[in-house]
Amino acid sequence: MPRPVALITGPTSGLGEGFARRYAMDGHDLVLVARDAVRLNTLAAELHDEAGADVEIIRADLAEADDRAAVADRLRSGVHVLVNNAGFGTSGEFWTADYEVLQSQLDVNVTAVMQLTHAALPSMLDAGEGTVLNVASVAGLLPGRGSTYSASKAWVVSFSEGLANGLGGTGVGVHALCPGFVRTEFHERAGIDMAGTAGFLWLEVDDVVRETMADIAKDKVVIIPGLQYKALTTGGRIVPRNVVRALTKVVGKGRGRT
Repeated sequence: MPRPVALITGPTSGLGEGFARRYAMDGHDLVLVARDAVRLNTLAAELHDEAGADVEIIRADLAEADDRAAVADRLRSGVHVLVNNAGFGTSGEFWTADYEVLQSQLDVNVTAVMQLTHAALPSMLDAGEGTVLNVASVAGLLPGRGSTYSASKAWVVSFSEGLANGLGGTGVGVHALCPGFVRTEFHERAGIDMAGTAGFLWLEVDDVVRETMADIAKDKVVIIPGLQYKALTTGGRIVPRNVVRALTKVVGKGRGRT
């Protein structure tokens, strides 16, 4: 029997790499999509040697329409799992940020998620099984931690919930992963200063991946790893929005990021 195939965007570090390793160890072949060909090839070789996975690599910048189209074409030929993990944040203020960078952020965080999910679903529905995991963020559930990034992740959550409702009973699951602060390259790449962030707020990649996979098996749609973030988001739904904005401005350092 052929091994199931998982396509993962942004797999060369952080959560994307964590999911690539987990799916490989769980018996999946992989299609890995990222901009860095050197890192892609290195990871592909490791996963083949360690887990026996056949790994296809697609070098693509999901901010570019032609590259998104190439990945969408691959998805139309069929995969069992799609992990829309690629995404990025930026530092600075919205009103002084380079508009082209802001547009690229939306193209990666929103447009790519929509386009790739749209391409993946028909073959999953034909097969009567499949999983789409969209990596959002706690920032998409709590206001006050930046504007365009938080808005893009709120879109991912709403998009995923709507699809999950529409796909009930088909055998295809759609899930939105909403992690808080995870020890990855994300903040360094974005130029966001995380000095002074309370230690209890940090999550480890392996813990997030393990909890996510357990919640997918339970068919949870919105997945929030970590008891601390479950508490924060639950509280955020109860208290007034102005109080939530004030709190997340302190905890999430809402200024200085777009």
